[in-house]
Amino acid sequence: MTVTQTNIDGLLVIEPYVFPDERGYFFESYSLEKYQNSNVDFNFVQDNISKSKKGTIRGLHYQVGKNAQGKLCQVIVGNALDVAVDIRFNSPTFGKHFSVELSEQNHKQLWIPPGFAHGFAVLSDEVVFHYKCTAYYSRPDERSIRFNDPELNIDWKTGNHILSEKDLVGKFFKEIDRDFFY
Repeated sequence: MTVTQTNIDGLLVIEPYVFPDERGYFFESYSLEKYQNSNVDFNFVQDNISKSKKGTIRGLHYQVGKNAQGKLCQVIVGNALDVAVDIRFNSPTFGKHFSVELSEQNHKQLWIPPGFAHGFAVLSDEVVFHYKCTAYYSRPDERSIRFNDPELNIDWKTGNHILSEKDLVGKFFKEIDRDFFY
């Protein structure tokens, strides 16, 4: 696998080796030993899968305290724009975001450590999105930032947005608490 550091410290794009043949393809989406050997060493405790239709935006979400989550994200079916926003106060990239297209064709993964808000937009007719988490889901520790916050200025690459009620009423970026420090 190839691990590439992005322009934001801590965010990594991971490209597993894919072995195609006339039947289709095979790849290891996760191997503890290989990730540890590449200095990508995380303790995952929960896997999540969501299925969403075109135009859906899920996010921007994060958890705080002992339940702050790191996430290893990938798309199983379709393609999505995956977005991470640096919410670590004192970080040189505080308030900046990174986005990458994850798809069933490119097999890329995005590692998002704690200290980032995360969301994705569905670009294909549907997406099956998978992510491994380093902490369990905790409703009391869950936070949300508005996907369309003008200060963040994220181009979600989709026009007709479908959002949950929770995501429609998230905080503006300037209102978030100082939960993470660089």
